[in-house]
Amino acid sequence: MKISRRDFLKWSAATAVALNLDLDMGKVNTVLAAETDPPVIWLNGAGCSGCTISTLNVTNPTTIDDVLLNKISLKYDTTLMTQSGDSAIQTLDQSANTYNGQFILVIEGAVPTGSSGNYCVIGEQNGTPLTMQQAVLKYGPMAKYVVAAGTCASFGGVSAASPNSTSCQSVETLLSGKTTNSVINLAGCPVHPTVMVQTLLDLILTGMPALDSNNRPTQYYGRAIHSDCPRLGTGAAGQPGVYGCYKSIGCKGPNTDNVCATMKWNNGVSFCTISNYPCIGCANPTFPTNPLW
Repeated sequence: MKISRRDFLKWSAATAVALNLDLDMGKVNTVLAAETDPPVIWLNGAGCSGCTISTLNVTNPTTIDDVLLNKISLKYDTTLMTQSGDSAIQTLDQSANTYNGQFILVIEGAVPTGSSGNYCVIGEQNGTPLTMQQAVLKYGPMAKYVVAAGTCASFGGVSAASPNSTSCQSVETLLSGKTTNSVINLAGCPVHPTVMVQTLLDLILTGMPALDSNNRPTQYYGRAIHSDCPRLGTGAAGQPGVYGCYKSIGCKGPNTDNVCATMKWNNGVSFCTISNYPCIGCANPTFPTNPLW
């Protein structure tokens, strides 16, 4: 007999009450309430899973265990779910149909479209291979919100870099004209964990955020890294590894909007220029086409 996590929680809570056991009912109720929120379906395309790893390391606004237990209802993510094969694909399709028009679709990685999408097969449906391209085209229009996690999903990124033999495309390009909602691009290689998690929470609680011309939330992509860099005004450095501003040796910070200088990485410890290397502009639509100059 199969039993869902929430059914198990309900059973556990009822049992605890019957046996007069101590139980944090407030926390249990928070978990159960998450069932009413727009659930999340997470698809993985052509990428390195770096955005998943980044998200798993979130510490602000909360940690990943709290996110998954109390904040969002994650219905499908092959990296985190215990199911695999046909069972996983059935869960994907059932979840999308059950919550048609109400779920958040997160797409990590670019979408290969060459060879009819067969460079990236994510499973089978009714005995037929299901490509990432087919999955995005099928479930994208069904979603309440579509979130492109990372630069590969947002703009093509490394996966679509020349010569792009697999004809990778961004999510926005693939879904253009096929969905009424704007694709929310959370650019970065990888996306900052706080940006990823907070955006999901914002979508659940308040809806669509304000977006810039590249469909990135202005809350996180409205200010150049250079403007908040602690190296600003310290004098030009002639090479990486030397203390100073790296603008003169090609740092992309002046032309890259991201939260690196304000939120930093590794639990707010550091980011590229603090680590003595120029910003490579990984949140830009042109990354990685334009190298440091």
